[in-house]
Amino acid sequence: MARQERLYKLGQWLRSGRGVAPARALRELEVSASTLNRDLAYLRDRMGMPLHWVAADRAWRMDNPAAATGDQYELPGLWFSAEEIHALLTMQHLLAHLDAGGLLGAHIGPLMKRLGSILGTGMPAPADVARRIRVQTVGARRLHLPHFQAVGSALLQRRRLHIHYQGRGSNSASERDVSPQRLMHYRDNWYLDAWCHSRLALRSFSADAITRVQVLDGRAVDVLDSELDATLGAGYGIFSGRPTQWAHLRFNAERARWVAAESWHPLQRGRRDAEGRWLLSIPYTELRPTRANW
Repeated sequence: MARQERLYKLGQWLRSGRGVAPARALRELEVSASTLNRDLAYLRDRMGMPLHWVAADRAWRMDNPAAATGDQYELPGLWFSAEEIHALLTMQHLLAHLDAGGLLGAHIGPLMKRLGSILGTGMPAPADVARRIRVQTVGARRLHLPHFQAVGSALLQRRRLHIHYQGRGSNSASERDVSPQRLMHYRDNWYLDAWCHSRLALRSFSADAITRVQVLDGRAVDVLDSELDATLGAGYGIFSGRPTQWAHLRFNAERARWVAAESWHPLQRGRRDAEGRWLLSIPYTELRPTRANW
């Protein structure tokens, strides 16, 4: 029997309250006593299961097994190899930099610590991960963490929000009651797509421009994904809204080597012409002034 399967079975027995009686476990798992002892030590020392020997039962048991379901003592049903855990640790480091200031770090950190304990001495030090993996963000705007957490909580709990919003385009402050629909991370910044009860329409809000937020008791209005995509998603990134026009861009053969591999919009179209130039077509909604007109 593979080790992952043995650990899973031992965990099931312990959480069910049955415990692990060595004689029975050796027979059912078909392993030696030394292997069983190593497996139990792994669950206790690496997975953090609070095991103790009950002499009267002649069995290993876990403290309060009923409260351990879904708790920190295991990753339910999932057993990772060292390579997979290294990949997760690497992704945690990337997320800590890509989520505009490590917003997820406080929540992902405990899980990563648990994974690190599973690896033991095979885990690279956090400083070594940071030294060998660099993430440079450009144009990321600062977020107020409590506001962002409140928005995310209301979004998942399907509750309405009352927000104070500082619109950059008009440089005016407003208060809105909104029903959050989804959070969008686009080019290093976060945006909230929501149904605005003041405008009776879908709107996209820069999360960093929300200056105050209050989670309301009212249930959020749900908007179909198809309507969200048609109204906001289709034109997202090239000024959100329903696309009304197409921009047709042409890049010379040298620049085409870069531009052909870039994604600017989910509906973009691109092709090479006979001279090796890249012809790119992108939908957009609003005409905005060029820098020369600012």
